Amino acid sequence: MNTTIRLETETDHAFVDNLTREAFWDVYHPGADEHLVLHKIRTSPCFIPELDFVAEQNGEIVGHVICTKAKVIDNTGMEHEVLCLGPISVSPSLQKQGIGSLLIKHTQATARNFGYKAIVLFGNPAYYHRFGFKNAAQYHITTREGENFDPFMIFELHESSLSRISGKFYEDPVFNVTPEEVEEFEKGFPYKEKHVTDSQLK
Repeated sequence: MNTTIRLETETDHAFVDNLTREAFWDVYHPGADEHLVLHKIRTSPCFIPELDFVAEQNGEIVGHVICTKAKVIDNTGMEHEVLCLGPISVSPSLQKQGIGSLLIKHTQATARNFGYKAIVLFGNPAYYHRFGFKNAAQYHITTREGENFDPFMIFELHESSLSRISGKFYEDPVFNVTPEEVEEFEKGFPYKEKHVTDSQLK
């Protein structure tokens, strides 16, 4: 089925929030908070309208991806702007059909054209390595806590664009949401039961 990608508009927000909720429900923990993060991003200084995309099939939104402004701070205290990818969502009934791949590749190409240096994310290495993402340790970049682990990955948008950049990565504080915030935001959605599963993060 033909999939098209376009910029998200304000009239898409409620639908995309719900799509994100459905896509992440019970995946990493009981329930989800990614839809609240997305909702808050749109009114945050880290928001980049030109990197906020939806995927459509037959005029219906089936996927979404967004990038936000983030930074790497080196050991001299200098800040270097990079991008943070996510959340990225695909309708649960249409996952593993290439929609997510199209969104990621479109984001990479668009971000490159806008001159950004790199995209950082936390995700499944087995999935994201196929798009050129590499462990952040290869670029001498750690989390803000000074750690490295397999799901912490970077995609260099231009050859050697990170060759003179190293340090600690800082995503925007908008990603930090409280259980109380999530509970209040959930009141705007139909009730959905939460479940504990063996595949969730411990």
